[in-house]
Amino acid sequence: MSGPGAGFEYPPVEVAWLKRDVLLFANSIGCTADELHFLFELHPDFAVFPTYPIILPFKQATQEVIDFYKAQGAVPIPGVPKFDARRVVDGQRLMTFLKPFPTTSEGRKFELRSKVIGVYDKGKAGSVVETQQDIVDKATGESYAQAVGSAFFVGQGGWGGPKGNPTKNFPPPQGKKPDAVVSHQTTAESALLYRLNGDYNPLHATPEPGQNMGFGGAIMHGLSSWNFAAHGLLKAIGGSDPKNIREFQARFASPVKPGDKLVTEIWRTGEMKGEWEEIRFVTKVEGGKVCLSNGRALMKPVASKGSKL
Repeated sequence: MSGPGAGFEYPPVEVAWLKRDVLLFANSIGCTADELHFLFELHPDFAVFPTYPIILPFKQATQEVIDFYKAQGAVPIPGVPKFDARRVVDGQRLMTFLKPFPTTSEGRKFELRSKVIGVYDKGKAGSVVETQQDIVDKATGESYAQAVGSAFFVGQGGWGGPKGNPTKNFPPPQGKKPDAVVSHQTTAESALLYRLNGDYNPLHATPEPGQNMGFGGAIMHGLSSWNFAAHGLLKAIGGSDPKNIREFQARFASPVKPGDKLVTEIWRTGEMKGEWEEIRFVTKVEGGKVCLSNGRALMKPVASKGSKL
């Protein structure tokens, strides 16, 4: 790592969650009644949906609503401009699931450890801040989940920073029909439900921020679409078993409006990374643009009950 801001470590932050938080998350990303192990705390196999830790950098340890703008600007990155969190969208997220996540943090201490990988100047378009975030058991130092992501600060470039290297692409196989197709119908209220997990960016609740950024109004959280896709893959390919997914990633290609229907096409590649098969996917707004590109997961596929869900 080199360049302004690279290697900067944020102060560790306590994170905490209850079983109620886990249940809310599963409901908000589309888990269904045939997946009671994500939706019913007394189920003998009650488990956290694997991508839940992606919300903890926003939620941290509180059960209360958070001032999103204030929280995002709380710790400046040395050597780079102070970016305006009122004009930020997600770029890309990769999550690695390292250990089964406990259904509650009660009785234990967990913390978020974050560091900057790089800050990149994309000129007039904006700037990218790439970070690595780990959810760590404070007593043992073990990381339970790791996320590498980029935040794109719209129209905040041109400060003379490094351009950054192109990210690796994972396109779907050419000329091959999807092995599964899943869909998720959002509603006008979907973002208002998802934000209760802890991501209280006003961009997803009220029209003014989205109008100021050229989106025409409120848009869905990029991470809600990302999580809808993760749920679709785990259900269609992994039998809804959290042990059957190791990595999940996607790039945020275009905004999604509340009420859009999302369609995810999924391909098995047959390429193995140890015991894990590489899966590719693309998510589109039905009748419209690709909203999640560069989709890739490492999974253990199970026998499919059908290609349409």
